[in-house]
Amino acid sequence: MNAQLGFALTLVFTLVAQAVLPSYRLMIVLAGAAFSCAGAAWWGVASVGAIFAGVPWNVLLILVALGLFTQRLADTQLFGLASVALVRLAGAHPLALLVLSALGTYAVSSVVNNLTALFVILPVLLTVFSLSGVSQRFAVWSLGVILVSCNLGGAATPIGDFPAVLLLGRGTMSFERYLYDAAPPTLVAMGVFLLLVLARRPAHDVPTTPLGRRLTLATLSRLYRGVRLDWLLLAPCLGALAGMIVGWLVIPAAWGIGPELVAWLGAGVALIARPVQGEAAIKHAVDVEAVLFLLALFLMVGVVRETGLFTHLAALLQTVPIAPEGQLVLFLVAAALLTGLFSAGPSMAALLEVADVLALQFAPEPVYVGLALAVCAGSSLFLTAATAGPLMQSLAERAALRDVGGQTVHFGFREYLGVGLLGFCVILAVAIGRTLWAIA
Repeated sequence: MNAQLGFALTLVFTLVAQAVLPSYRLMIVLAGAAFSCAGAAWWGVASVGAIFAGVPWNVLLILVALGLFTQRLADTQLFGLASVALVRLAGAHPLALLVLSALGTYAVSSVVNNLTALFVILPVLLTVFSLSGVSQRFAVWSLGVILVSCNLGGAATPIGDFPAVLLLGRGTMSFERYLYDAAPPTLVAMGVFLLLVLARRPAHDVPTTPLGRRLTLATLSRLYRGVRLDWLLLAPCLGALAGMIVGWLVIPAAWGIGPELVAWLGAGVALIARPVQGEAAIKHAVDVEAVLFLLALFLMVGVVRETGLFTHLAALLQTVPIAPEGQLVLFLVAAALLTGLFSAGPSMAALLEVADVLALQFAPEPVYVGLALAVCAGSSLFLTAATAGPLMQSLAERAALRDVGGQTVHFGFREYLGVGLLGFCVILAVAIGRTLWAIA
């Protein structure tokens, strides 16, 4: 029990420290991983080789491959031009722009990671805000809705965000089963969330006139008139995406071709379409920070797993004097709250070990999908919990938005909290309802 407590506290302390000191987060988590591995070897918990052998390397390979593919797909200018088309479709009308931006973000983040989704959606939206003018209230609701939509889109498919990629990479769920089980509840949550947001009338204080909207659209068109879709790169990228999806769906496991190899082959097609740019992407576009962060996280979680703590926690949960379904709901609520505190990556990596034990008591798929949705809910709770939260805050501050009175528009932890609480409650309610329905 001493080893369990010591290594668990090391993990928690490391996660808290990297959240408090984000400028040094990589040094902190790598130091925590080194200390955990050394301690495990010293106290005989497990050898360093055994700990490294337990790292899901295929998950890291999938993340790198999808990151490279995403970079090449974004280089086609597809998403930027689609964002401009979305603004035109909305006619620069505030409410229509909010809804279409949310739906567009959901769709984009289901294919690419959340950071890329923000990079391609948000600049156009912030430009429209600067041109047409916004209120503090509308800006907060619009940006908050986009962030929640990012999380929901990422949870909708097995390639959207880390929790789903982890389930795919470790073989916990197949591509088609996760898509079949997770996409419908995320769409339901998206619909309910948008309806509740619209009921709050977020655009009632936004000054807008037909002339102003026409001027905004005309100015936006001039800003993006030199941007052209790169068809010669888009064609192989779309072909690679289609090939990856087909591969994940139809290649039998008996062939020995896992999802990580399919992802690498698809990324290779996108990279080789423009060899010079592809080589540059490999050298400069790989998110080394994310890979090292996740590697350190997997190592620390692996050490805690070797102590038997996760099995002990699952057994402890099963002793709670309520029905098994209630125990599962309690687990989902705890997962959502822990994700709000520690973010999606650490929470999913650790709680998946507990879910493995609970999946022996219920049908496994509802447990895993319920966990992914609960993590999605927690990611939406606080601005700091979302993967793309700090980036959105930075981009919003850089845009230096002002309302019609000339006052600076702020978007930070406090401003986002109301939107986050609404998204958290809706997504968690859908996660619990869907899980109970699936195991009934």
